[in-house]
Amino acid sequence: MPPFDNYSVVSIFSLPPISGREAEILALVQQQQPIFLSDTNLHLEQINSAFACALHMHQPTIPAGANGELISHLQYMVEHPGEGDNHNAEAFANCYRRLADILPQLIAEGANPRIMLDYSGNLLWGFQQMDRHDILEALQRLVLDPALQPHVEWLGTFWSHAVAPSTPIPDLKLQILAWQHHFADMFGDEALQRVKGFSPPEMHLPNHPDTLYEFVKALRECGYRWLLVQEHSVENPDGCALSQEQKLVPNQLVARSSSGDVATITALIKTQGSDTKLVGQMQPYYEALGRGSVPLGDTSVPALVSQIADGENGGVMMNEFPQAFIQAHQRIAAAEGGHGTVAVNGSEYLELLEVAGVSAGDFPPIQAVQQHKLWQQLGVSAGSSNVDEAIAELKARDSSFSMAGASWTNNLSWVEGYDNVLEPMTSLSAAFHQHFDPLVNADAKVTQTQPYQQALLHLLLLETSCFRYWGQGVWTDYASEIHRRGVVSLAT
Repeated sequence: MPPFDNYSVVSIFSLPPISGREAEILALVQQQQPIFLSDTNLHLEQINSAFACALHMHQPTIPAGANGELISHLQYMVEHPGEGDNHNAEAFANCYRRLADILPQLIAEGANPRIMLDYSGNLLWGFQQMDRHDILEALQRLVLDPALQPHVEWLGTFWSHAVAPSTPIPDLKLQILAWQHHFADMFGDEALQRVKGFSPPEMHLPNHPDTLYEFVKALRECGYRWLLVQEHSVENPDGCALSQEQKLVPNQLVARSSSGDVATITALIKTQGSDTKLVGQMQPYYEALGRGSVPLGDTSVPALVSQIADGENGGVMMNEFPQAFIQAHQRIAAAEGGHGTVAVNGSEYLELLEVAGVSAGDFPPIQAVQQHKLWQQLGVSAGSSNVDEAIAELKARDSSFSMAGASWTNNLSWVEGYDNVLEPMTSLSAAFHQHFDPLVNADAKVTQTQPYQQALLHLLLLETSCFRYWGQGVWTDYASEIHRRGVVSLAT
């Protein structure tokens, strides 16, 4: 481990583009014109069923450079090939760039592929820090090549792969905006305007009413039209699980705060758990083959099977996915001229529904899991104090009740046993906002300054889920060091 004590936060290093254009970004992303409709070659009336696949890519930023500087974990893997699975560094790097070769190959063959991509801000910054021009040029093609745009949808996410339920509420929007800043800086404002779907890290959805409300409100303020949610992280208003047919159509996520305020956003349902083989072996395509149209409101629509998986982790994704992806799309192209079961991207599917007269008002309303129990306990007694009392009472009599959110992994907590990360994270967030919020309110240009951006960087990094995923040890030590530097940045 590098000598943390000898490293000062004021050392010179390049800051990622994570703030400074807030008003401009928010104005850009609020434009609501269709994104895919003018370019799509799909016709709803010719589709029986569809599948939407997304790949999630992430490497954390860690204070582990030769002199303690912040580097990508991918760089650490390259520099320490003998540790653990670090020998896979170049295999991972290939996963990050390979779609720029696979998609043109399929298109040239007459296939009609689709893929959604979710890259964390940490990862994008890491490519830049490492001068990985091979990866950066591949991503440029995937974002900006007009021939590929109808086939690729980029999804927004939190910049540093924070998990929403345990991220301080004031920082939810900071995480969202930081990613939007970075993506626009790399690929341009027009490219950012095409990003309308959101991929929550770890598929982790808050179920505390106030956190969920602020999360959905921030998404809508930042121009997002829909998000991907894990099936068991949501429920119907009566507390029942979603029906099988309901998982195959868009739903409307309703977030009601303790004060009664309501925010809504369209949700596409990711079925099953976090097994990378689901996408790695193209399970969504093969499941969609057995589906047809399903009822929605007063009409019926093609069933949509939605899945996301890590795009690089594990032997299946590294080795089996490319050929499985190619074979599935070749099979579609050979069947009925590409009709019947097709690949589609999330925004494309929703835009096709909208032009056919199906609107968000037709989508079944859903809420975060366990909220039915909470609202039933509360009755008409609203207010944050009553909510807190109701939560405490429910926990006391029902050991399965939790307001810690739900993700695609049920056997892992990002909260329990991590007070040594969560408490510093909460205190740094409070100190950051106490220090900078009055300055930003007086002059919005403060977000363009190095002191603000350096403090913001450490705040966002401290909220990275990886520091609570791998257990106590070196990863929580990384968190402690980032917290220390964040405190120093606020004092300079």
